[in-house]
Amino acid sequence: MLSKKQARAFFLGGTLVTFLIFIGLTVYSMSKDQTNEENITEAVVRGKDLWEKNNCMGCHTLLGEGAYYAPELTKVIERRGEGYIKAVLMTPVSWQPNGRKMVAYGMTEEEANDMVDFFKWIGEIDLNGFDKIVSPLAKEKQLTK
Repeated sequence: MLSKKQARAFFLGGTLVTFLIFIGLTVYSMSKDQTNEENITEAVVRGKDLWEKNNCMGCHTLLGEGAYYAPELTKVIERRGEGYIKAVLMTPVSWQPNGRKMVAYGMTEEEANDMVDFFKWIGEIDLNGFDKIVSPLAKEKQLTK
């Protein structure tokens, strides 16, 4: 059993150590450039605008943010390829992969190319291994539904 003085010292010491670790990790994350903002093009910006305009986040996740109804799309170009993505976005017919209905956006080829460029740009962001955690979890979640 700790005395009151020992408990206070333990609490303050633990708080100090945790605070120092937090500050150290913050400095480390801020010191390295993890984005690839130098690769943002007009097509990437137009793709992001399409992502928001069509409320893709209402069903999909991107960088771990969004809904879990449909697949995670952070590294979708690596998993599916450009042709598949363009075909899905350009089809005039809605389809139901795994029983989930995908809206038929019927995008033009230029719009689909902009979305592909946006997905490529997102896929090049340094995620510190986050994608290796999210992809298996997203696949597992998709399989259990």
